[in-house]
Formats: sequence, C-alpha cells, structure tokens
Amino acid sequence: MTYQVIIPAAGQGKRMGAGKNKLLLELDGIPVLVHTLQVFEADDACTGIILAIHPQDEAEFNALINMHHLCKVKGLVPGGKERQHSIYNALKTVSNDGIILVHDAARPFILKKHIHVLTEAAAKTGAAIMGVPAKDTMKKVENGVVEATVERSSLWAVQTPQAFRVSLLVEAYEKAERDHFLGTDDASLIERLGHPVTMIEGDYDNIKLTTPEDLFFAEAILKKRKGL
Repeated sequence: MTYQVIIPAAGQGKRMGAGKNKLLLELDGIPVLVHTLQVFEADDACTGIILAIHPQDEAEFNALINMHHLCKVKGLVPGGKERQHSIYNALKTVSNDGIILVHDAARPFILKKHIHVLTEAAAKTGAAIMGVPAKDTMKKVENGVVEATVERSSLWAVQTPQAFRVSLLVEAYEKAERDHFLGTDDASLIERLGHPVTMIEGDYDNIKLTTPEDLFFAEAILKKRKGL
C-alpha cells in the first residue's frame, strides 16, 4: 500500500532549550530531522514527503535534503502558528485520494513494519493511528488533588504516524477550519466527524524528542538498535 507523508517541522522546540530548531540537533552525528526522513526515504511504499517548515529554516533544511540525497521530499510549505495550521497548509498540496500519513519530525525511531500495518488499516477503515498501552497507574487530578484512579486497561498513549484517506482528512480539516476548532492531534478532527478511528499497537521506542532528557533515551535506543 503506497502512501504520502506530511511531516510538520515548523516548531521551535522551546522545551528542548537548544536555542535553535531541535530537529537540527544531532544523534550519532546526524540531525534528528534527517534520521526521521531517512525512514521514509528507504521505504518503497512512500511516494512523497511534504515538509511544513518555518521560513527561517528553509535554507538549512534544503542543504540537509541535498546532502543526504533525500529525493522523496517533494515540497516545503510554510508552517502556521499551530501544528494543525502547518498540516493543513501541507494537506492543500496533496492532489490524489490515496493514503496520507502525518508524522512528527521529532519521532526518528518509527519502524517501517509498523508504518505498513498502519497504512493497510487506514486503507480498509479510512483512519488509523498508532499508540501503546498505558503502563503507569493513571489518576484524574483537579487543582492538585486526586479525584479518582482511572482504569488504565482502555488507555493508550498516542503516537505518530497517523494515517487517513486523503478525502477524509481534508473533510475533517475543512470542518475544523469552519468551526474554529483546534484539536490535539489529527485523529481528534476525524472523531468530530463521527468516523471510527482504528488503533494500531506500536513500539515504546517510538518516542518524541521534546526535552533534553529525551536525548539520553534517544542515544540509548540507537545503541540498542546497533546491538551495542
């Protein structure tokens, strides 16, 4: 099952405290963004990558794309104020009605086998997302006080990629635009249409690099995958 992928990369990553776009930080000598792009570059099922970027990063991103021979990057579009706006800008450039993935640029450890399971599910149902079951005990808290312990057997931590039929995602984004609704992820926009979203179990290694501590975990994952 072939697909295209939108990768929002316009955020400044303030929680990382790097003083620059966190996607330019290096893991094993290679920028985080390149690690992520290489996963899709190496996947025969991926027919194109669309990056939503901050204009100030365009020259540096283009240089990295050329240096690492990332031929599947088909376009760089301007990012918006919010992640949702960036993805919508990219979605407007997608012409066919196949499968589109949305993936966090700061998740460099997604595996190709999980991408393929996800895209197959989206082709059948229209919408599929990836996540992992919650490990920890979950509490509902109000004003610093525990109100209840939440049954965790039905709780999942949501990751990306998320996969959709293009027409369905366009419909969801158009409705969100009309309603001035800002969701927490793409699936939340699909849910507002009343369309079911399939959950696919992913991998706990598929972390999003958000804070400096995450870089230590990332280095450990790289070592593990190299068998060190």
